Amino acid sequence: MTDRPDLAAMISPLSRALIDAELPVLREHGLSMWAYSVLLALDERPLRTQSALADSIGADKTRIIGFLDDLQRRGLIERTPDPADRRARLLSLTAEGRRVRDSAQADIRRKEERLLARLPDEDRHGFLRALRVLSALPPEEITGA
Repeated sequence: MTDRPDLAAMISPLSRALIDAELPVLREHGLSMWAYSVLLALDERPLRTQSALADSIGADKTRIIGFLDDLQRRGLIERTPDPADRRARLLSLTAEGRRVRDSAQADIRRKEERLLARLPDEDRHGFLRALRVLSALPPEEITGA
């Protein structure tokens, strides 16, 4: 037996608490968690289809259509015909979408800084480095599938 809980047993409550901390910040910026996920996924590069976007954020493609419609109506994203395939739509951030995303992210990071300040600098940097490495792994590498 080990002297620590399973990773999921430690990460799940932390993840839920972080999401709970983000929700009021996102509401202040007029965003839902899914809308914010879309803005983060689009970042600086357009995605070719709604399906590719849905895959990148772990959502059902039919579930995000309403969020995309709302983000487009608000001028935060654009859906333009793909010159290579007029049936496909390129999804990209507008300047206003970048501004809203960056502002929400800055407010979230300020909240995160208060949490991370509980760790000594060395532990903090190691924790963030480890999270970057582990979160970049493909799911099948984690599950062993």
